[in-house]
Amino acid sequence: MSEQPDPVRSALLALRTLGDALDRMHGELGDDMAMNLTDLRALRMMVEWERRGTAVSPHELARHLRISTASTSKMIDRLVVAGHVERRPHPTDRRARVVVLTDHSRKTFYQHVGGHLDVMRGIARDYDETQLRYIAEFMTRIARAVDPASGARAAEAPVVGDAVVERNAHALVETMFVAG
Repeated sequence: MSEQPDPVRSALLALRTLGDALDRMHGELGDDMAMNLTDLRALRMMVEWERRGTAVSPHELARHLRISTASTSKMIDRLVVAGHVERRPHPTDRRARVVVLTDHSRKTFYQHVGGHLDVMRGIARDYDETQLRYIAEFMTRIARAVDPASGARAAEAPVVGDAVVERNAHALVETMFVAG
């Protein structure tokens, strides 16, 4: 008689496997775009915020990446020189600046991740809305456990019973994959 696998261990191993796979994929993207991990994290954040229609300030980048404003300024300089981002005037505050993706950077990012996103969307469609809510809640709670400072970002994720639940698998997958 064989023992049933421990479901908690299986879930945690699956998370580790996912994390490893995402690390490899993001590493390949960073190599393709000649970016280090912090630069890539900034780009991923900007892609997600752009999708939401939110302008990204250097201060918000620094806060999200948990690096100093001086380091953020150097990073933005690097990304501008590499042609990945541009500094532009803030749309409503004449004194402030925002950082925006270049068309080239956006195109390269989506060329690399587009196929992965399509496959992930297909997998997510295998689950119903209730199952996806539980998956999202589980992943959000795990993220908060390993990184308590992620609570602000995780608060935006769907939670079971929350009235603001993502209505389709596409948004769940894109949030899980792109945001971070």
